[in-house]
Amino acid sequence: MKENEMIFGTRAVIEAVQAGKEIDKILIRRDLKNELSHELFVVAKEANLFLQRVPQEKLDRLTRKNHQGVIAFISAVTYQKLEDIVPFLYEEGKLPLIVLLDGVTDVRNFGAIARTCECAGVDAIVIPSRNSVSVNADAVKTSAGALMHVPVCKESSITEALQFLKNCGYKVVAATEKAELDYTKTDYLTPVALVMGGEDYGISIDNLRLCDERVKIPIAGRIASLNVSAATAVLLYEVVRQRNN
Repeated sequence: MKENEMIFGTRAVIEAVQAGKEIDKILIRRDLKNELSHELFVVAKEANLFLQRVPQEKLDRLTRKNHQGVIAFISAVTYQKLEDIVPFLYEEGKLPLIVLLDGVTDVRNFGAIARTCECAGVDAIVIPSRNSVSVNADAVKTSAGALMHVPVCKESSITEALQFLKNCGYKVVAATEKAELDYTKTDYLTPVALVMGGEDYGISIDNLRLCDERVKIPIAGRIASLNVSAATAVLLYEVVRQRNN
């Protein structure tokens, strides 16, 4: 990450958070405990920002500047609120399609997914604030600029986001190789929230329980599943096919 995409120093980060600057996450030295760091934790919690304790060596690898034990990563876009997007889509008379990423951490996968979402007409991408990719310059580049056009919602919890969408009348569909239902055999002609799992562990059990349907992509080869970005493309274009018929 380039240094112009980061903010260094405890006071500078506090002021950036208070000014409403779009920040993805904050790294803080593992043993840093003083009055100013406590203030940082308070303002970060109020802003629903993720703070991660890391060793001094990790911070030093990121920059040679005097970081004072604190580095914040700036987002390349302005995150949207899911609770604002959902009513807007209904007001526009759209048949909404939202993609939620549960634990996707690879920036190249995220960029590829965003590019497909933009091409397929997805209305928003939802990511969690913890254990997830974020919208940085690398993600924007990998997406071929698509992340500048598709709204991204960064929510504190995918579980809460799913429950909210269910309450708003969305059909929640999970993609998992453990499913029995072929992905072409479900109906996407309603408001749909498509849940895709992370590269290592897939969709969490708690989130799977909230899904209305679980679908799978048939696999003929020896590898058990597709890459998450490829799987997302397959599923999204089934939605497009059904909706365009």
